[in-house]
Amino acid sequence: MLNIFSKIFTAFFAVYVFGTTAVPIFPPSRMYLILLSCLLNCADSIYYVGVGRADCTGPPTEVNLMGFAEITQIACGLHLRQFVRAFVVNDGTTSMIFVNIDAHSTSDGVRQEVLVRLNRLYNGTYNEQNVIISSTHTHSTPGGHHKYFLYDISVKGFSQQYFDYLVDAITKAITKAHNAITESRIFLNVGVVPNANINRSPAAYLMNPEAERSRYRYNVDKEITQLKFVRVSDDKPIGTINWFAVHPNTMNSTNCLVSSDNLGYASVLLESHFNGDVLTKEGFVGAFASTNIGDVSPNTKGPICVDTGNKCDFVTSTCDGDAATCIASGPGKNMFESTRIIAERIYNKSLALLQNGGTELSGPVRSIHQYIDMTKAKVEVLSNGTKKLVRGCSPAMGYNFAAGTTDGPGISSAAQGTGSKNFLLTIGRDLLSVPTKDDVKCHHPKKILINSGKATFPYEWQPKVVPTQVATIGFFVVVAVPGEFTTMSGRRMREAVRQVVGKSDTKVVVSGLANVYTSYVATPDEYQLQRYEAASTIYGPYTLDIYINQYKKLVSKMMNNETVDSGPRPAKFPPVLVSLVEPPSFDGSGLRKFGECLKQPRSKVSKGDTVVTKFVSGNPRHNPLHGDTFFVVEVKVGDGWTVVATDANWETRLYWERTNVVTRQSESTIEWMVGEKVQEGEYRIRWKGHYKTVLAQIEYYEGGTRSFIVQ
Repeated sequence: MLNIFSKIFTAFFAVYVFGTTAVPIFPPSRMYLILLSCLLNCADSIYYVGVGRADCTGPPTEVNLMGFAEITQIACGLHLRQFVRAFVVNDGTTSMIFVNIDAHSTSDGVRQEVLVRLNRLYNGTYNEQNVIISSTHTHSTPGGHHKYFLYDISVKGFSQQYFDYLVDAITKAITKAHNAITESRIFLNVGVVPNANINRSPAAYLMNPEAERSRYRYNVDKEITQLKFVRVSDDKPIGTINWFAVHPNTMNSTNCLVSSDNLGYASVLLESHFNGDVLTKEGFVGAFASTNIGDVSPNTKGPICVDTGNKCDFVTSTCDGDAATCIASGPGKNMFESTRIIAERIYNKSLALLQNGGTELSGPVRSIHQYIDMTKAKVEVLSNGTKKLVRGCSPAMGYNFAAGTTDGPGISSAAQGTGSKNFLLTIGRDLLSVPTKDDVKCHHPKKILINSGKATFPYEWQPKVVPTQVATIGFFVVVAVPGEFTTMSGRRMREAVRQVVGKSDTKVVVSGLANVYTSYVATPDEYQLQRYEAASTIYGPYTLDIYINQYKKLVSKMMNNETVDSGPRPAKFPPVLVSLVEPPSFDGSGLRKFGECLKQPRSKVSKGDTVVTKFVSGNPRHNPLHGDTFFVVEVKVGDGWTVVATDANWETRLYWERTNVVTRQSESTIEWMVGEKVQEGEYRIRWKGHYKTVLAQIEYYEGGTRSFIVQ
């Protein structure tokens, strides 16, 4: 009886607080339904959930792609559009938001601007405490959205355009989710995807204690964790969040197309299953989020010496001392096929889990957040049976960072897992900032290549103050971490949080690359070998211990309904941000018209063929057409035409090329792979875009092909 009265009070409270203010989570016209539902359905498992999605595709041409730090990897078109996926969860009194973005990393600058806009819209309902923004970590999108110099160097500095795209899309997706809140139930499912990832640093993994390693079957996490959100009114799923450990870098450093990679395509497959066309129809929102992916590769064939076919050196990942020729690939014959295969394997398991009932979540929604200065943090660790106090270091990257990984090798003269230095690199380092004796001692055995914490010109190179955050939905715990945790780092974090909660049914996920990016987090044991992940663990050998101590404190405070101070504030935006990203120039069309078809499709094509067509084009960078498409493939139905594919579909690709640098003429090539399931009939391709005049005016144009027959 007490529980019933408690439910009635909660319903009245929710109606009063959220239904009558200027910030209605529940529209007033539905207030009585909430109360009625509570009276008739007194289970603890009714939540109020909203899902939303928005297009955040970055400039698809003339900008550097972020991830492999290849200065020559410049965008030349579009493979898959990128999206923001937002989920609002409310238990009747408390809300939390989880946002997943198809981007390389999350920027605290982007997050702060989003929070400013949310405060204007919702008067503080959504804030630092309860908003988690996590990125998938695709390596095929633009960058330049950070306020830390090191993360923008490889993409020619800060990009106001891409920064604005992300802020606008995240805000829009959250607004959609907020406006779509409906009574829902939440189910947890766990499965295994056995053949979609491998460990790219197995030598480092073996540095962890054997007793610890023996508790796990694999040297990577094969488990996929899924939350399913089901609308109460019709018992239909409205969305899902999946966490699976795999790097979205199947599209390798030779790729020049903007793409959301394997996790993004898994989302496209799942949303297409429920909604139909992924671009023109919305409804179900399916997110595949990052977790402890630090040492996890999708290139399941593993690394070989591409020049000889021999095995790479196990510790250094070199071929006769050369890191550039030790490269991993698979499971397909090229990066496009590999991306599709990995995505389909993850998607298939997610869909199978969605068709199961799962374990229903119940209990309150909670969240807690605190900034921490990693350079001043201290923690006690056990060393040779004795406790000692250790600290975080000023940020620094090691020499082995320059070697890259088997997913994307770095310079030939560098190697992972060695203590060697490079004379020329050392000269460059010392021009930037010579490590002090304290820096060297703190980071040992890392050999410091980039003393980023002491580099202040033109502004901070890497963050010192980072956000830490935890959220719970009943017995489900999301640990939002600001970096790429290795497999064992994630396992230790999950176990530590689980012990603090102290309940056997607790499920903990590590949600990576959340709220800001701080490179990698290796275990102290892995740190000793100094492979790429350890060399990129920027706060020194005890980075993981500091994080575990911090998150244990947060969880304990949250479980006891205690608050924490906000902590030191992160660095502000510099007054001037360096950018070498030039704005797109004017476009020329010669003696032709913009949108004119230069190459028509063959009059008849067969299933399995690829249709190729070319158009006189402006620069697609002028306008990425968010929520729209550069082209459509249409089939004739009766007297009209129906869209069957857009630039958001897997079977299409858009390539752009500047054909004359003097007259600024350019062409766009559209490829459509005709699948076996495509119906026979009459088809055409229509194209549209924008061009810039010599007077800097942006003008719209469109064009199309003649019709052709698929037989």
